[in-house]
Amino acid sequence: MYLACVLDTCSRRALGWSMASRKRTELVIDALKMAVVTRGGHVDGVIFHADRGSQYTSAAFAQVCNGCRIRRSMSRAVSSPDNALAQSFRQGLKRRTTHQRLSTTMRQARLEVFQGLTYNNARRLHNALDYLSPAQFEQRHQQDRELTLAA
Repeated sequence: MYLACVLDTCSRRALGWSMASRKRTELVIDALKMAVVTRGGHVDGVIFHADRGSQYTSAAFAQVCNGCRIRRSMSRAVSSPDNALAQSFRQGLKRRTTHQRLSTTMRQARLEVFQGLTYNNARRLHNALDYLSPAQFEQRHQQDRELTLAA
């Protein structure tokens, strides 16, 4: 099973994801579209960073990004530090969901990954976020922004 995930680098929140048995461009497009919906369509000028996988360099993915007014950024060739946040996220998700056991069905695997993503967004505390979950961090950030606008 392949997983495509769109992460907010500020809050560490998984905004969109897609799972499939094949690694196709539609996999990353579906994850991106989910992230756009999660943000209420307000993504004009957002920068989407990815590695140089064929799905991310495809014309179809570029077209979706352009349609949403999302700027694309690509890692340097063979440079894992360029994508460290995504690698760390995947490693943690893998450790929490499938590290000690193998799922017997695709449905079970999808459920475990979904539960891991939900846990990450709602309950996992991050030291980079002042020991808040991504959802708590975003909520605090939104409250601070509203207070600033009201002042």
